[in-house]
Amino acid sequence: MTAMFVNLPVTDLERAKAFYTALGFSINPKFSDHNAACVVVEEDHNFFMILVRDYFQTFTDLPIGDPAVNPSVSTAIFVDSRDEVDQTVEAGLAAGGTEARPASDYGFMYQRQISDPDGNLLEFGWMDPVAAEQGPEAVATQQA
Repeated sequence: MTAMFVNLPVTDLERAKAFYTALGFSINPKFSDHNAACVVVEEDHNFFMILVRDYFQTFTDLPIGDPAVNPSVSTAIFVDSRDEVDQTVEAGLAAGGTEARPASDYGFMYQRQISDPDGNLLEFGWMDPVAAEQGPEAVATQQA
């Protein structure tokens, strides 16, 4: 089985847990403590590990940057509908996230970007199932 864990540095673990659960994710208490929390994005497959900055630092000898000032990654999560994109982002905004750019609407794909309270970038998106399977040109052909 392949699983993906995305490690994110945070300054306030409880605030970060509240933000990520507001997005509709859950916390796996078996892999959470005072230094880190396992955020379940998709059961058995995709997770965020939100790590307090001092603990995150133990994973690298390089200095940790400030994602609010110099983002180096944006994690994209695709959901089942445009409405779900909007609902998820709105819940994140209510929980302390920020949205610096307007939504991107390409017709076959819709995306919104939100930053968590520490500045880590998340993109929530929806893609037309035909485009996901056959490529965006298939949607254009279908609409013509």
